[in-house]
Amino acid sequence: MHIETRISNAAAELARARRDVRALPPLTKGWTGLDADTAFRIQQQGVADRVAAGDRVVGYKLGNIAKAMQDAFGLDRPDYGHLLAGTFVPEGLAVDRRNHVEPFVELEPAFVLKEGLSGPSTTAADVISATAYVLPAIEIIDSRFENWDIDLPDTLADNGSTGAVVLGGAPRRLEDVDLRDMHGQVTHDGEVLSEGSTREILGNPVSAIAWLADRLAPLGVEFGVSVRSASPSAK
Repeated sequence: MHIETRISNAAAELARARRDVRALPPLTKGWTGLDADTAFRIQQQGVADRVAAGDRVVGYKLGNIAKAMQDAFGLDRPDYGHLLAGTFVPEGLAVDRRNHVEPFVELEPAFVLKEGLSGPSTTAADVISATAYVLPAIEIIDSRFENWDIDLPDTLADNGSTGAVVLGGAPRRLEDVDLRDMHGQVTHDGEVLSEGSTREILGNPVSAIAWLADRLAPLGVEFGVSVRSASPSAK
């Protein structure tokens, strides 16, 4: 089968799985030699199809950069994906569990940009200069693959395992927060289920944003003025 046909078919199958809220066998189990760049092309095709259907890209995400998250899902490198407007949920509203296969909750800082940002050789200073403000965010990650049995190409093809995003309505300027060591907790009925710190994100989420800009540059992606979330500080 021609590679372009295979990419298109994989994107369509993932779209159906997302629509039907069902899990698939991992792509890497049946596609020998599927690499990260080809998987990202599957992601791009899926995103293009969703945009053609009326959605829009509002930014990019970086996931599984913390060692604890990589260990939890059996990965050895971060993943990344597009953020689409249709996945955002208003703060304070309930999220329907039936819309997700096997969701997990992650706490993240979200960066809202005031100017474009692109690699290669992006520095922390470039990210700081481009940032208008940051917001607290919750990302609900979800995989269209059975039992989260994923390798890096699987999660890349599946748009970085993105499920939904909740943005908090309390913007802060970078100089007003210390993202080098900001703590977060996930609680339920007063019980702490998980906690972490932004120091786990390459030492500082600013560095993670610079890494993402550089990683996506060879793939033809340049950040515009948009919302982007960094890797989780807690799950």
